[in-house]
Amino acid sequence: MPGSTWGHALRLTTFGESHGVALGGIIDGFPAGVTLDLNWVQQQMARRRPGQAWTTPRQEQDQVEVLSGVFEGQTTGTPIALLIRNADQRSQDYAALKDQLRPGHADRSYLKKYGIRDHRGGGRASARETVIRVAAGALAQQYLVEQLGIQIQAGVTQIGSIQAAKCDFSQVSQNPFGFVDAHAIPSITALFEELIAAGDSVGAAICVEATGVPAGLGEPVFDKLDALLAHAWMSINAVKAVAVGDGWDVVSQRGHQHRDALGTAGFLSNHAGGVLGGISTGQTIVGHLAFKPTSSIQLPIDTLDQQGQMTRLQVTGRHDPCVALRALPIVEAMTALTLMDQVLQQRAQNPKAWEQACDAS
Repeated sequence: MPGSTWGHALRLTTFGESHGVALGGIIDGFPAGVTLDLNWVQQQMARRRPGQAWTTPRQEQDQVEVLSGVFEGQTTGTPIALLIRNADQRSQDYAALKDQLRPGHADRSYLKKYGIRDHRGGGRASARETVIRVAAGALAQQYLVEQLGIQIQAGVTQIGSIQAAKCDFSQVSQNPFGFVDAHAIPSITALFEELIAAGDSVGAAICVEATGVPAGLGEPVFDKLDALLAHAWMSINAVKAVAVGDGWDVVSQRGHQHRDALGTAGFLSNHAGGVLGGISTGQTIVGHLAFKPTSSIQLPIDTLDQQGQMTRLQVTGRHDPCVALRALPIVEAMTALTLMDQVLQQRAQNPKAWEQACDAS
């Protein structure tokens, strides 16, 4: 499975399944001498872990074990090996799904590709795979903050038809939905009560911003920074659409509205979302992600079994009514891994331009 590695100068390879013994990852290319706060890493894991309000009741502490690459709190420059053991697998919940293909999941896709599939929670296709990305991304975030002052934050901006009237990232940690607008919390709470009673789920949107990003990251043509970010974001389970800057709003804009004018103090607006020509401008990177509703819901549906016969499916087990609630640290992690990879590449390829960009920022 060659698609299990992300990055170039900074490379993350992950392994493990939802109901396997553990999930793990190898980070290669992480610079030496970076002081790490593993307690902060664990705090990021807590943001993603199941068992929180309005999420799946699966109980996982997601304790990160650092097996190599860190000595006395500092990175050594050698590969960093991370391991997170699964503790609350209930594979029996999936016994009835051994021969049934769940609509909206990767069951049929995996079967067609490999001729075999792990029916326990989706195996490698499960969103549980992202737990190691959060751990690795937390290390990348510490590097970006320590070396460059880059800050990354994400928040839920829409759940179903409920949209945020304003985006205040300080509200994200103040409510169980990670929502950016406090005034919408009563409506969202009522929506979730309705979803749970009905055994249904709902989609959501997330906004992510990276501030303090120097100009010059990204490459022309195939490895544009926005293309790499889109790739990173689309690799997250349940993400069905991404946008940078004004996104789909550009369709109705005129040229004089969208172009970002330049003044002596820099750009006067940021419709482009911090990327022009595939290269960072020094402005805030702005991205938007759309998450589909959870496909594992209690409502029955007709489907096929592995022999191609019609069957009636009703999913049991523990599932999120809205997967986006636990996706915020995943989005931040993939953003951080992408930016750090590009920082290391730019620093190596264009050292003089890199120094000038860092001085200017």
